[in-house]
Amino acid sequence: MATEAAKAIRDKAAICGVSALLGDYPDRTALSLAVEAFQLALDDAGMSHKDIDGIMCLSYGADYDRFLEATGVETRYAFQGWTHGRFISPTVQQAAMTIAAGLADAIAIVHGKKHKAYGQPVDHEMWRQGLGPHGESPAYGAFGPALAPALAAQRYFHVYGGSADDLGYVCTALRESATLNPIALRKTPMSMDDYLNSRWIIQPLRLFDCCQNNDAAACIILTSAERARDLKKKPVYVSGFQGVHAGRQRHNFTLPGLGVAQQDDFSFRPAKEDLYVYEMADIERKDVDMIMTYDAFSPVVLFVLERFGFCGPGEAIDFIKSEGIGVKGRMPVNTSGGLLSEGHAAGWNLFAECARQLRGEAGERQVKDCEVVQYGSFLGESIIFRN
Repeated sequence: MATEAAKAIRDKAAICGVSALLGDYPDRTALSLAVEAFQLALDDAGMSHKDIDGIMCLSYGADYDRFLEATGVETRYAFQGWTHGRFISPTVQQAAMTIAAGLADAIAIVHGKKHKAYGQPVDHEMWRQGLGPHGESPAYGAFGPALAPALAAQRYFHVYGGSADDLGYVCTALRESATLNPIALRKTPMSMDDYLNSRWIIQPLRLFDCCQNNDAAACIILTSAERARDLKKKPVYVSGFQGVHAGRQRHNFTLPGLGVAQQDDFSFRPAKEDLYVYEMADIERKDVDMIMTYDAFSPVVLFVLERFGFCGPGEAIDFIKSEGIGVKGRMPVNTSGGLLSEGHAAGWNLFAECARQLRGEAGERQVKDCEVVQYGSFLGESIIFRN
């Protein structure tokens, strides 16, 4: 059962301002991009920098104090941590809980980044957690994050059937959505033949199975529900959430049960405790109108559909083929084009899309009668947003 504490903070915080910058900015710094994204989000919310008394930034790039110096913001709550990838959802959750506890009135989550150099032989991430958070094994020449989803997808196809070609249904669907998004970086229409003719990165992943490498910045502003109702845009309420599930059975970029690394081999089906997000939000899975997920690599779209029970083990490819994940599909996924086609802002652009869909601001890619959006990922972290 959802705890009384969880019920007490349901819908108590809301997103009131969002922004995302995606592209190539050779003459800009990560800090300058973050400052611009912050100002754009303030404008979106109809707020001033003096209204912000909480800041959350990433653990690399410009420090939070440099950002505050650049913007003239004074805060009573500051946090800096690994707020990207699997931890973007917990960061929003922390902001919502902080506001509900009265530690801040309005929190800006700010991110700015410069793209990585192509062909670089090493990545600093691989030295974390012993070797790397994605299963990198530098001693064997495996330096990049693509290793983990490639292994997971190979194992998935071995267990359930299917092939690398089936990932094209994910990539072409998200690209079709991106063609309707003016700020998407990859919006050239892509056919299945285009996908199949793209070069291999690491089998079974082709070029278009991998997210983009671009400069970016984003800002998400949260405040109390009461205050949000008096601001410029329709509030997007944070209704329910659950955290990253971790341990031996939850290798990054992999569903539990696939037998990757130290995992046991079994067919994963979500139990009640895996779906706490719906209980906290007081909704059922059938109430979800669309899904946003951290699609750094295409297989994770399969995994999130099965992780939350939208289809059974091994059924995600058939679900995508028959039901559709495009804007007009049964379960739209990453309607902005996601990290695969819109651009990579460490995932923060996904939350900007959540807000725009729930406000009815998504233009040609607007999901009809969109009232409930779920952000969720293969490691179990999730948020329910509603309008």
